[in-house]
Amino acid sequence: MKIAFVGKGGSGKTTLASLLTSHLVAQGRTVLALDADINQHLATALGATDAEAAALPTLGEHLPMIKEYLRGRNPRISSADAMVKTTPPGSGSRLLRVVEDNPIYAACVREVGGARLAVTGPFAEGDLGVACYHSKVGAVELLLNHLVDGRDEYVVVDMTAGADAFASGLFTRFDVTFLVCEPTVRSVGVYRQYLGYARDFGVRIAVVGNKVSDAEDVDFLRDAVGDHLLACVTRSGHVRAAERGDVRSIGALEPENRAALDAMRALVDATGKDWDTYQRHAVEFHLRNAAAWANDRAGEDLAGQVDPDFVLGPEALERSGVTPATAR
Repeated sequence: MKIAFVGKGGSGKTTLASLLTSHLVAQGRTVLALDADINQHLATALGATDAEAAALPTLGEHLPMIKEYLRGRNPRISSADAMVKTTPPGSGSRLLRVVEDNPIYAACVREVGGARLAVTGPFAEGDLGVACYHSKVGAVELLLNHLVDGRDEYVVVDMTAGADAFASGLFTRFDVTFLVCEPTVRSVGVYRQYLGYARDFGVRIAVVGNKVSDAEDVDFLRDAVGDHLLACVTRSGHVRAAERGDVRSIGALEPENRAALDAMRALVDATGKDWDTYQRHAVEFHLRNAAAWANDRAGEDLAGQVDPDFVLGPEALERSGVTPATAR
């Protein structure tokens, strides 16, 4: 399943993304973690040192190679340069599994804390005044557009804060979106904004309360978000220790917080896949972006990249010549 963590800046998205990743790894699940936040802290939250995190390769610096590889022999894509972040796969495109050998993973994915991790890369000094962070996050959107996740495989994405995901179709690339919400008016405001934008697209949103101190905090969140409230994570000595650089085993997490992670995993496991809708949304947002800006940038009509007969999923993976041994 593909899982996103979103919410107000500072709400604890990265913390909860790392906790759920570690929880799944400890249970023997296969996890690919993607850090798509402008503040790149997922590696250290998973246990890497600052030096190790800084040395990780980035998706952003390998974007031309990523495009060329995913393009494959798709005749509808004239060149790798003509690919944009929303370009959907079609016949001839190279599709990805969560675990396999390919040039993208070899260049960009490293094991951290038992999970396989890829990072978009920070907002560099050379980007200031000439680029937006979506140029880096676009690599994540391309990967998700071409990725067929199988049974007992999880893709956990730490997203940018607020509603930045709505700058493209990235917000539709997930089976479950966990919105991390502190018991504050500002954090609830981001929840309402996100819910309003996502309402018409069938995005499955579950709220996870974070930094909850007492029953009044829980009542506040339940009054504000209603049935969307799935679980609450209390203020945690385990998390504070990690923030001081003392990353402990996930088994040392407080029992009530492990129960919250169990509730999150149970929701994800109970959620079905809908590959037809997944592909339809990819095409819809590609056409929107093509008309808004991408056609001008590419110098061609990128609507022609859409393969009307293609649907991403296990069947497409099998036709591509890759055996979907564990795909749904």
